[in-house]
Amino acid sequence: MTIPNIITFCRFLMVPGVIYALLQGEMVPAFVIFVLAGLSDGIDGFIARQFNQQSELGSYLDPIADKLLLISVFIMLAILNYLPHWLVVLVVSRDVLIMIAVVLSSLMTHPITVNPLLVSKANTAFQIALAAIVLAELAFEVRFGDLQTILVYVVTLLTILSAGAYLRVWIHHMTDVE
Repeated sequence: MTIPNIITFCRFLMVPGVIYALLQGEMVPAFVIFVLAGLSDGIDGFIARQFNQQSELGSYLDPIADKLLLISVFIMLAILNYLPHWLVVLVVSRDVLIMIAVVLSSLMTHPITVNPLLVSKANTAFQIALAAIVLAELAFEVRFGDLQTILVYVVTLLTILSAGAYLRVWIHHMTDVE
């Protein structure tokens, strides 16, 4: 087991912690755990690349841990009415549709390798920023002006563009005659 994979496993363990903190209304711990999880994502990737500790297991676990954290936080923030429900439905639906496409292509014996697209990376970055801003506002009782509203619309746009881009790649892959 590599150090980056251990760090990724720890990120999985942070998800219940941030959910519990949010359920208890403990916004400072929720924010701190979320930030630590985000930092751990950067650290595990850095260590994996710098010390040649990249692994197949890590290539699967890392994005799953990221999605689990983001989706869990988004769902909790919507349940607590800090994010619009429609946005969370959109974000989660996009991820579910991507998973269905991957499974379907495998079942049809035409498996696809999903490589992150630039628009998807931007989408994830803005989702992280939105969650961090909402948690920071709740934790420290500050307001960053209209930043949250702007980020909601940026995440909406990027989620739609990302879903469309992945759909285009998938359709091309599935209809490609070899």
